[in-house]
Amino acid sequence: MSVSQIELSLTPALYEWRTLKQGHTTVAVDVLRATTAICAAFAAGAEEVVPLDSLEALEAYRHRGYLRAAERGGQKVGDAEYGNSPTEYMASNLHGKRMAYSTTNGTVSILRGSDADRTLVGCFANLDALTQLLIEQPQDLVILCSGWKNDFSVEDTLFAGALCRKLLSSGLYTSHNDAVMMAMTLWDSCDGDPYHFSLRYASHVQRLIGFGAEADIEFAFKPNTCPLVPRLENGALTCKQ
Repeated sequence: MSVSQIELSLTPALYEWRTLKQGHTTVAVDVLRATTAICAAFAAGAEEVVPLDSLEALEAYRHRGYLRAAERGGQKVGDAEYGNSPTEYMASNLHGKRMAYSTTNGTVSILRGSDADRTLVGCFANLDALTQLLIEQPQDLVILCSGWKNDFSVEDTLFAGALCRKLLSSGLYTSHNDAVMMAMTLWDSCDGDPYHFSLRYASHVQRLIGFGAEADIEFAFKPNTCPLVPRLENGALTCKQ
């Protein structure tokens, strides 16, 4: 039985230096809040989400029937219909809607990982569904953490550690990557409570608290609230597995 390798890029800036470059899956992670919000949008009925790396690219979707979602520095931008609040998405009826979406970190990471055979979106909200898919369809895996403006983030690394623990316990994956070992050690140290651990140690949590986003923070650390796995195909995220 072949065993797949796992590698972890702690920031998008490190992704190009990964060892696994051929025949791999990339999972893009931005727990606070882009990948959590994307999963929430699909759970609320969205048909597709187009990740974009600039506000200029977003503007091109204004008259194409797409809802526009935009965030910079943790706050909604301009006259976009949405920011990147997962709780706002969960409270909305997005059935059949198409969204164009640009954020500070998360959508940049999704696009950075688009060179993979398969580019998926991961967060605590879809942890078990993502794990199950990766176990059913094993392939060398790169986990790409969005961090904060190309710097390390506690919350994304915690999620990476949780995912790696689950995958390695399946026997279908292995890793000799130092970042993977560090992420699993960080995950172990939070005793299964990433929310309160991040309240203490994650700078982006404090940044979002300053914007009044406590409900989003709490939601982002709840596991399996959105049991689906968005996948990037032809420039758009869908949930058609």
